Amino acid sequence: MNLVYIHTHDSGRYWQPYGAPVCMPETMRFAEEGLLFRNAFTAAPTCSPSRAAMLTGRAAHSSGMLGLAHRGFSLADPEMHLSAFLRRNGFETVLAGVQHEAADDKDLSYERIISDPVLKNSPEADLVNAGRAAAYLREAHERPFFLSFGMFSTHRPYPDHRAYGIDPESVKPPFPAADNEATRADMADYTSSALIADRSAGIVLDALKESGAYDDTVVLMTTDHGLAWPRMKCTLYDTGIGVALILRVPGMKRAGQQTDRLVSQVDLFPTICDLLGLEKPAGLQGVSLLPVIEEDRPVRDAVFAEVNYHAAYQPMRCVRTERYKLIRRYGEAEKIVWPNIDDSPAKEQLYAAVKENGTGEDGPVAAPVEEFYDLLKDPEEQEDRISDPAYAEDIASLRAGMKHWMKETEDPLLLNGGIVPRPAGAVVNRKSCYSPTEKDYEA
Repeated sequence: MNLVYIHTHDSGRYWQPYGAPVCMPETMRFAEEGLLFRNAFTAAPTCSPSRAAMLTGRAAHSSGMLGLAHRGFSLADPEMHLSAFLRRNGFETVLAGVQHEAADDKDLSYERIISDPVLKNSPEADLVNAGRAAAYLREAHERPFFLSFGMFSTHRPYPDHRAYGIDPESVKPPFPAADNEATRADMADYTSSALIADRSAGIVLDALKESGAYDDTVVLMTTDHGLAWPRMKCTLYDTGIGVALILRVPGMKRAGQQTDRLVSQVDLFPTICDLLGLEKPAGLQGVSLLPVIEEDRPVRDAVFAEVNYHAAYQPMRCVRTERYKLIRRYGEAEKIVWPNIDDSPAKEQLYAAVKENGTGEDGPVAAPVEEFYDLLKDPEEQEDRISDPAYAEDIASLRAGMKHWMKETEDPLLLNGGIVPRPAGAVVNRKSCYSPTEKDYEA
């Protein structure tokens, strides 16, 4: 068996197979051939930590990736990475396009890096790198291969919707953004980016089929976390931690089906081991999804997620079951840390509204240390029930579960008195910044 890993940036579940009003015919075709997970969650809704958790099979803090790779954060041991593991097991490991688990592509264990050396972080780069990945797949292969095809799409900045014929008046901004002219135009731009991601994925999938290796290849298609809009990316609400995940296994009985089973992206590493017939390395914290894939049997009753550093420091943890969600903040509990929200029209509007109420640049917006939601009654997480005595037992159970997970994974918040230490040389914005692009860093 070979493995092809296709991944986008900042897409959440805003893909057509999940009901989003985005035209993605190639992804729809792939969903008809694979198993679609409707309740898959990232372990960390920020770029590098989410990918590090997924590709090491460990919580982000257990992998060492506490913040963004390009800002000086790194894996504790690159040999934990899936590419290093598969290379040790005889696979030819190849990177085409984006990775975000190391500051330099060469710091990871890919035998071949076939990404375009000039075009980077752009829609054009995605299409070019898709062509390079396709060319690789059409080559003759003497060993099983692992191809990681990473796209910049749907990261900001988005392409201009006018170049792709998307009418802003025909789109609707995602919850919880306001629906107005500026946000519709921005969403039209996102839609254009999703279209490019879909075309790029189609190029790779078509080449895999043409090569004759499709029926000998496990294909995984996913994203890292929610959209780069307020209350999504870098938050622990479902709009931040919910991710698209489609998995195709040759000969799978449940092709074209969907599952509502609760899964975490840390479960993918042990699942890949089982699918490829490889002995699991020590230290994995995920569980194999084979029971879900084969018989739709549950494998876990809760998932966990975290934020430590993004542009700024904002330590948070959450535990989510099928019905309930508990979020806990540490340190200075601030609900809105502006540099941790990517710049956008929706952010500008939110900032103006907050400032109008006497906060904004004049001070932080206070937040509760804990939030609790009944997702069956309140799937949009709008009614915090942390003080409702009717949920006291459920809240206590989730608190205990989170504490157990933090102890088991040696969470630095427990080891350092409620603080996640910043590595030497890592670059972090002050919370007083508005934009992550500001050059105002903590000493």
